[in-house]
Amino acid sequence: MEKTKCLVIGSGPAGYTAAIYASRANLSPVLIEGIQPGGQLTQTTVIENFPGFPQGITGPELMDNMRKQAVNVGADVRSGSVTDVDFEANPYKVTLDNGSEIEAETVIIATGAAAKYLGISDEIKYQGMGVSACATCDGFFYRKKVVAVVGGGDTACEEANYLASLAAKVYLIVRKPFLRASKAMQDRTLANPKIEVLFEHNTVGLYGEDGVEGVHLVKRKGEPDEKYYDLPIDGFFLAIGHKPNSDIFKKYLKTDETGYFVPADCSGVKTAVPGVFVAGDVADPHYRQAINAAASGCRAAMEAERYLTNKEA
Repeated sequence: MEKTKCLVIGSGPAGYTAAIYASRANLSPVLIEGIQPGGQLTQTTVIENFPGFPQGITGPELMDNMRKQAVNVGADVRSGSVTDVDFEANPYKVTLDNGSEIEAETVIIATGAAAKYLGISDEIKYQGMGVSACATCDGFFYRKKVVAVVGGGDTACEEANYLASLAAKVYLIVRKPFLRASKAMQDRTLANPKIEVLFEHNTVGLYGEDGVEGVHLVKRKGEPDEKYYDLPIDGFFLAIGHKPNSDIFKKYLKTDETGYFVPADCSGVKTAVPGVFVAGDVADPHYRQAINAAASGCRAAMEAERYLTNKEA
């Protein structure tokens, strides 16, 4: 069985940064990239809020640069996915989708979280062309334009209010006849003159030639007064939640009700299992930003180095 001092599970800003720091600490890390090498940013067009790129940089280019940097400093970056883990005793055992196994003295989990989608084909068709799951990431591109946000909870209301500070008009598409958000957030949203809440509406499709130009809606679906119509918009934002990629680890690690890892201390990366650390969106239900994920990857690698140093002392 192959053995390593440090195994990084997942790529993206957290995974690649962890691999960079672990390599520079002479831990000779092995990184398993997962089913989406580079993570969610590979589906993003221009990124303008990652420090160091005054003209912006595309998501795929940024992730490719991070991957190359990890390889250049010595990380063993491999394609593949982890299918099972055994954290009962150190060294920990990890099984890959090709059937091979790796024993690791430390493990950094950076498997990310996937945005939930409505399930309509147009979401994929217009990915990066008007469809986004992150207002903070992409809202800047819709200044003085018209956008729509789907969702009725706190996240959707927060995104709608954020976009209202940039866009000319924001439609909040809500499936139910009420908002699920907290009372304070409801009041803030309903009082915003730039936000129009469309209650009892369902999205059935999007349209546009070279990008999103509008949304196909149905009001009061299934009711006698059901109405289908088209609404012109420039951007379509999904805010119906994220699903952390944490399922195979739940037997050993604590998660919240949604599935996000709950760190064991203020470091934000330690778990209750010694030598196992978490980084990035899989442990971040609040910020979900590339710079924050990269920072947690740094912390996880530094904690892994300290763990090994203390273990050997």
